[in-house]
Amino acid sequence: MKIRAFNFLAAAAMTVAMLAAAAPAEACPSCNTAFAAELLEERGNSLAGQDVLRAMRTQAAFAAGEAEPGAAAAVLAAARIDTTQLLAAQQSTPRAAQSTAPARARPGRLTGQRFEEVFGDADFIEIIRRDEGLATAPTSFVPQDATPDKEFTITLEEGQAYIGQGVMYDGFTTNGSIPGPTIIVTEGDIVRLNIVNEGDIPHGASIHAAYTQTSKYVGNIAPGETKSVTFRAMIPGVYMYHCAPGGHAIPMHVLFGQYGMIVVEPRDTKYRMEEELGRAPDVNLYLLQHEIFASGRDAIEGSPMYTAFNGKVFRYVEEPIRAKPGDYVRIHYLNVGPTQMSTFHIVGIIWDHVYWQGHPNARLPGGQTVTSGPSDSWVIEFRVPPDEGSYLMLDHSVGNTSRGAIGILQADRNAETPLTLLAEGPAYTAEQLAEMAAQAVRTVSPFKPGTASEGGSLALPDVPVVYGPDVKEVTVRIIGNSYYPKVIEIEPGTRVRWVNEEVFTFMSGEFSGIHNAVGIDGPNMFATRMLAHAESDVVEFTTPGTYEYICTPHPYMNGRIIVREATAEANGGSGSLDWAMLLALLVMLAAAGGTLVKVRRDV
Repeated sequence: MKIRAFNFLAAAAMTVAMLAAAAPAEACPSCNTAFAAELLEERGNSLAGQDVLRAMRTQAAFAAGEAEPGAAAAVLAAARIDTTQLLAAQQSTPRAAQSTAPARARPGRLTGQRFEEVFGDADFIEIIRRDEGLATAPTSFVPQDATPDKEFTITLEEGQAYIGQGVMYDGFTTNGSIPGPTIIVTEGDIVRLNIVNEGDIPHGASIHAAYTQTSKYVGNIAPGETKSVTFRAMIPGVYMYHCAPGGHAIPMHVLFGQYGMIVVEPRDTKYRMEEELGRAPDVNLYLLQHEIFASGRDAIEGSPMYTAFNGKVFRYVEEPIRAKPGDYVRIHYLNVGPTQMSTFHIVGIIWDHVYWQGHPNARLPGGQTVTSGPSDSWVIEFRVPPDEGSYLMLDHSVGNTSRGAIGILQADRNAETPLTLLAEGPAYTAEQLAEMAAQAVRTVSPFKPGTASEGGSLALPDVPVVYGPDVKEVTVRIIGNSYYPKVIEIEPGTRVRWVNEEVFTFMSGEFSGIHNAVGIDGPNMFATRMLAHAESDVVEFTTPGTYEYICTPHPYMNGRIIVREATAEANGGSGSLDWAMLLALLVMLAAAGGTLVKVRRDV
């Protein structure tokens, strides 16, 4: 194997790689530090280096703004950003006037002693008082030590989930499931979410139901760490929550499975059908549509391998949702995506009322579908017709339907209602999951090679891509926190070049746009340098065998190189067909009057 001399970063990566063979792989924070130093010392004059440094200075300015007076200005000055206009703009902006109007009667509004207990002498108290007096709901801000009305704890980790049809998914999970638990609160509730990182890499949380800062409290949680965020749920609706460790990794952790539904129920306002019928729904269905990807490249390009409702493909075909004729049905629908447009429809049903984003005041009458981009949501109301039978639920973007986004609402006079179904994956014990994994026909993963049982079929991107002896250099692209192709088979003496196609290089949290390739198992060890956008590095492989490798900042990224034994042709032609000798033999046979072949010249 031909490998040039290692620099400091490669040597550090090698150390991490060797340790990985004996212990669970963990992310390499020192890789981020080493790369930052390399930017300052070696790459600062390159176009990419300048862009990354500007992003770093901006992040440092945000941090310094919270740390000490004047620090942010100093960082901005170092980044050659003129602060004069910024300061002038700040000084010319009038301070918000304190409202003298009495607080309006809105759900969740805090007044009197309760207001003082929660807010006391909080910063920006004049803005808080103003917002409490508006007809528009206040923001979700409360001090982080406010006493919550409701408190929830969720865990974030890397792991496997069973997604149906004999398929296991190896990705990121929430409470050991995809999707995570359904969180239901009431308008005006002060809510505390505790986020526990039980994985080996950074995770975090973004809470779409919170109209206030969340990232600085739960945006980057180290392995083994727990962080919390407290907010007031002031806008009723159907929302998404998802992992958000920071940087380029925010979309990656969403693409790889960490998300769930949070519903803020209206406190006083009722949805129209509930008003008309004078009762709560008979069937309350929380329905989350989401996608499963077999490679990082597919995730980035928006090509899901499977699409599911509530964690399992064809789940509600196998287990139809049963309701009686005449039942009032309410669906809290969320298209997590995270890439595909959805047009949700039920065959034989026209909606009575739908509410955009689930807000009771955003009502539309009737309709055959609800159209939802990623993270769009609706509340849907209808009555089951007085006619028994199957009503098919599906995404009328039928490519998603064929991948698994389909179910059955079964009208049956003997159905047991009221019924509530939550938007979360099926619950299995560890023993059940282990048994399913042993019996699975396929395991798919966006960031590591998939596997298949005997008679099963690998996900197409994970079938080894075989290169012949005439190929002297192979390119492996790094995209979507994944190697593509993830598995290659090459001839001895072939050079493998890794090219980083990630565009977003730096932000606080997971430094995920930076990658490398470091061998952890095989005949020889190897390591590329750390690569930013569009950079590449190459290694020549001469020794036959199987090489397993990872990215040290993101050790869940796995690739495999199979170097086969040299073919006869590559060894100089020994054992290959000698066309000159065959031609000579044909001439000899022709001279002897023998007929070996007839050549058609009319073809």
